[in-house]
Amino acid sequence: MHNLKGRVALVTGAARGIGRGIIEAFASAGANVVVNYLDDASEAQSVVDAVTAYGGEGIICQADVSDRAAVERMVKAAVERFGRLDIAVANAYYSKRELVIEAKWEDVLRTIEVTQFGAFHTCQFAAQQMVKQATSGINDDVMINKPKGNGKIIIISSVHEEVAFATAAAYNMAKAAVSHLARTMANELTPYHINVNIINPGWINTPGERTFSSEEELLKGGKRIPWGRMGMPADIGQAALFLASDEADYITGTTLRVDGGFLGGLRLPE
Repeated sequence: MHNLKGRVALVTGAARGIGRGIIEAFASAGANVVVNYLDDASEAQSVVDAVTAYGGEGIICQADVSDRAAVERMVKAAVERFGRLDIAVANAYYSKRELVIEAKWEDVLRTIEVTQFGAFHTCQFAAQQMVKQATSGINDDVMINKPKGNGKIIIISSVHEEVAFATAAAYNMAKAAVSHLARTMANELTPYHINVNIINPGWINTPGERTFSSEEELLKGGKRIPWGRMGMPADIGQAALFLASDEADYITGTTLRVDGGFLGGLRLPE
């Protein structure tokens, strides 16, 4: 079992869905967590309650990740509370499904600001803190379960990075961009032994999917995936837990697709 005892993780967009799945996986491995949320404090608090049940400690932190100053404050709040930051997961996103010729600019801009710029803000401020820890001796002084490296950054991208699905142009653009951001940061941060990796989820059963599909459509669609079901937040959580663990020490700049064979199972129309 992966051990994150004593480590501190920040996950954006963590009040529900994939973010919550990641938080719960980290908490089950002993991490203390910062639960970022946008507008539902009660949902975020329920995640912290789940963390407490695992024996860990969590705090909630409201921030719109498209607001650069708010993200900077959130990272500082994590360090003020726990003294350090070991793991950061850029998960928050926004998506509006529209054909390019019909897309409203405000929807396109919001998608880019949250999904792309929000990931940049999160990763940059987290990396700055991790480099500071790596060069100041903090990792040596206060860690009982000292990690092999000096930090783990994970970007939750999407299979939309790989396939340009219709009605998702802005989201496709943003996910392709953040994946390349992760690869760039992986190259830049290797001297500090800070790992940066990407997870590409497939079709995951989250509350957000109900914005676009009915329960019947989700059930029917899930059966068409080669694995026979939609992915669950816990599936992404376990992938993130592995990448955040010491067992992934030699992995950086890599994309882990977690899709139940979704892309491999795509077929031409009959």
